[in-house]
Amino acid sequence: MKSAIQYVAKSDVKRLAQRSDLWGAWLTLHVWGTIALAVAAYIAFPNPWVFAASFLIIGSRQHGIAILVHDTAHRALFKSKTLNEFVGKYLLAAPYGGDMVSYRHYHLKHHRYAQSELDPDLPLSAKFPTSKASLKRKFLRDITGLTFLRLRLANWKMRKHGENMPGTEAFQKSSAVPFFVANAIIFGVFILIGHPWLYLTLWLLPLWTWFFAVLRLRNIAEHAMTTNDDNPLTHARTTHANVIERILFAPYWVNYHVEHHAYMYVPCYRLKALHKAMLAAGHGPDMDIKKDYGAVLKLAVA
Repeated sequence: MKSAIQYVAKSDVKRLAQRSDLWGAWLTLHVWGTIALAVAAYIAFPNPWVFAASFLIIGSRQHGIAILVHDTAHRALFKSKTLNEFVGKYLLAAPYGGDMVSYRHYHLKHHRYAQSELDPDLPLSAKFPTSKASLKRKFLRDITGLTFLRLRLANWKMRKHGENMPGTEAFQKSSAVPFFVANAIIFGVFILIGHPWLYLTLWLLPLWTWFFAVLRLRNIAEHAMTTNDDNPLTHARTTHANVIERILFAPYWVNYHVEHHAYMYVPCYRLKALHKAMLAAGHGPDMDIKKDYGAVLKLAVA
């Protein structure tokens, strides 16, 4: 990977790389608070339209949890190492079934070998562009839960036979205990508020379906149809996101992916500022930037 020094002045990098415990705490509270408000909205207004909105928002914020886990894997969400590790492992990764430590080992390999044959994420982007029919089938597998089942099968094979299914390493974990403990607590909360069935319909079902559809769109946007070289300006992609896209697909500045690959230790909450700094430094014409997620999907279809 090319040295990041050439893109932005060292003084700017030092400023933008500052971690903040307040920011980390706020984003952790924000992601869980948004989920809680979506649940509360359906309880207050139990109709199909509110359920659908709550379902989509919760699935999006479960993806948001994964984004924050990504920052803890880079030791960037909190300034405090203790807070970063504890929150990353137990308050963020465990509830959706992630393993922050395993993910860290895998993900740093992705950064080291981005878009090369050694990149563990390459199977997620190498299949594009594809046909419209194929893309529809992929998203259909996501929203029907088939992708979730495939990943569970991959996890079982890894545990039993040591086999890794290409493109599934991000979901491998050393133990299922944290997931079950965290979800027992979440289920207990639903029981306490008198709506135990919402644990299935507004926690597990979004996690098994919409979460994976959003994750697929994110993977396409970040690396599909990018260059296979060591240049972070072109082997990753930044996608501008409007308000609706930020709510449903791109929370917590995840759309600034060129910037993340150029400076992977800059916290997510400073990526927008880094984007502006890189543009001000004249790198905009050399960066792979798309105007919205619709433009990315058009690019993904042969």
